[in-house]
This record gives sequence, structure tokens and C-alpha cells, in this order.
Amino acid sequence: MTRIIAGAAGGSILAGVEGTGTRPTTDRVKEALFSRLETYGILHGAHVLDLYAGSGALGIESVSRGAATVDLVESADRAAAVAQRNADMVNRVLGWTAARVHRSKVQTYLARVAPELTWDLVLIDPPYTADGHEVTAVLGALESKLAEGAVVVVERSTRSPEPQWPDWLERFSDRKYGETRLWFLEPAVPENPSQRLSDD
Repeated sequence: MTRIIAGAAGGSILAGVEGTGTRPTTDRVKEALFSRLETYGILHGAHVLDLYAGSGALGIESVSRGAATVDLVESADRAAAVAQRNADMVNRVLGWTAARVHRSKVQTYLARVAPELTWDLVLIDPPYTADGHEVTAVLGALESKLAEGAVVVVERSTRSPEPQWPDWLERFSDRKYGETRLWFLEPAVPENPSQRLSDD
């Protein structure tokens, strides 16, 4: 059983996706991730993009904790239907449509989204079977989609090699939790190094 950990909808039970086609982020990893994001001050009022959303647990946690909106992108019909149930639940708790589900392949969604739309936080949790080239391609498609000061988080298996990051993105931190590694990235701002987020 998975719950929203904290925030306005904290304690609410999330529907899960049956079968083995999705790999939900563990509560331990989710708690550590959002603790770090809150330390960065990135969540409050943020516009969030959750790619390969599965049940939507990560994106829905973000709006429970104060993000303004989340776009949940998931291509598998069963998982997208579960994400919609969870989005409907958190929207009822919050009293507005904070979570929106897009049933689409990630790169198709990014190619067709309105060019003026940008996000403050992007969560990328592809299947562990997805290779590094796919991750790099998705990151490349985000170049014009990030707001100033945005943060990108990529979740991968510790057995997967570090992805090849596009030149315009810089890794500023990574953390290992059991079999999971989280990579934290931000747009490169070489002329203003003091504005970069700290690794600690």
C-alpha cells in the first residue's frame, strides 16, 4: 500500500498499478527525494512535470507538498488509468485541478506541448530497461521547456551507468538509496556559478 507521505493530502492512499510493468519508487526514496527538494526551496508554487509517471505517486506527492501543478505523462493504458484515479483524488482534496494526466509517450508529449509552457521541476523515472540513449534524448527535448532555476531529477538503477548528460545540463548532486540512484541536474549557468544549488 502506497500513501502520500506529507502535505495537504498526506496519509491519503494511492492506487497502485497491478502487475510488474511498473516499478514504483519506494517510500524511503520518495521521502529522501522530497526532503532534498524542500531543502532546495523548489517545491512551493512549482510547475512540475512527471515523466514515465506510472501511478503518478511522485508528481502527486509534489502537489500535496505545495507545488502549483503537475503534468503526469504515462503511455501505458493501465498505468495512466491509475494515475488518473490518483490525480482525481488529490484534486478533490486540494479543491482545484492541480494534477493532470497525459496518456502519451514521453517524447511525443514533449514534441507537441505548447512552446511557451515551462516547468520548474522535472521528475524522470524511466523503466530500468530503458537505455541511456533514451534518457539522453528525453533530456535533450527538455532544453526549451525549463523555467529559470529549474531542477531535473533522474531516477535510475544503481546498476545502470551514469547517463550522458546534454552539454546544457549540469549534474550537481547524486544520491544512492539501496538499488536506486537519484541524479540531480540544473541548466548550466557558467557565468553565475554562485547561483548554482549546493551539493549539501
